[in-house]
Amino acid sequence: MEKTPSYFVTKETPHRISAMSQETKLIVVVRDPVTRAISDYTQTLSKTPDLPSFQDLAFRNHTLGIVDMSWNAIRIGLYALHLENWLRYFPLTQIHFVSGERLITDPAGELSRVQDFLGVKRIVTDKHFYFNRTKGFPCLKKPESSGSPRCLGKSKGRTHVQIDRDAIEQLRDFYRPYNVKFYEMVGHDFKWE
Repeated sequence: MEKTPSYFVTKETPHRISAMSQETKLIVVVRDPVTRAISDYTQTLSKTPDLPSFQDLAFRNHTLGIVDMSWNAIRIGLYALHLENWLRYFPLTQIHFVSGERLITDPAGELSRVQDFLGVKRIVTDKHFYFNRTKGFPCLKKPESSGSPRCLGKSKGRTHVQIDRDAIEQLRDFYRPYNVKFYEMVGHDFKWE
């Protein structure tokens, strides 16, 4: 097992993994690309306070709504484009997409689907989670003998920076055709606006 967020968007990775094992099962967590871009920016801003504004980075021309596809925070959310690359090396049956939104609202349900995809017995259930109000995320309960529960790190669950409503709508319009194509490719509507 390996977990690296950048694998799905790195062009060379599908070929490398395929060369290692064509039987590999892949699990990709996806979320609304607009929310994901804002989250990415918020995390980067916490480490680099003098960062240009979100709008300055996201748009080549904000007035005309021309999105800067070269900015990594935007490019990552073009899931259909990344998936096309993966499908050159792996059949869709070996790739499972986890809804980042449902992972928060129904972690046991999402993990049940992951366990089914992997062909393993369903062991993780809703009794293994509790909702942490401070983080705004579910946390994994640990057995009584092993101490405190496991929750997402400090960089997760922070409040996102406020982004202009027009900018958000422009990004939704930008991502819409990519999202529709992604839904068609995977046979599932993630219901991102």
